[in-house]
Amino acid sequence: MIASPHRKSSSFRKQFPRDELGSWSTLLQRHRFLLTALALLAFLCTIYLYFAVTLGATETCSGLTGTKKALCRLELAKDSVGNGKLKFF
Repeated sequence: MIASPHRKSSSFRKQFPRDELGSWSTLLQRHRFLLTALALLAFLCTIYLYFAVTLGATETCSGLTGTKKALCRLELAKDSVGNGKLKFF
């Protein structure tokens, strides 16, 4: 007789009792390091995004339209390239 692949074997039940698998405290204990690392990563990403948004490059040509906006962008492009060398800041 072929056993169904969906049935759990008795050795699995012996290895992990039902109350140990279903307990939230056990789950938290086993994955404390991963949860701490995830919380730290989320915190650092939040700080990074805050500063990226607040200190990011402001668009100086945002209030202009049409030809004036194109000329403003051209001036910004000329300012970023000085003496044939690209300036980043």
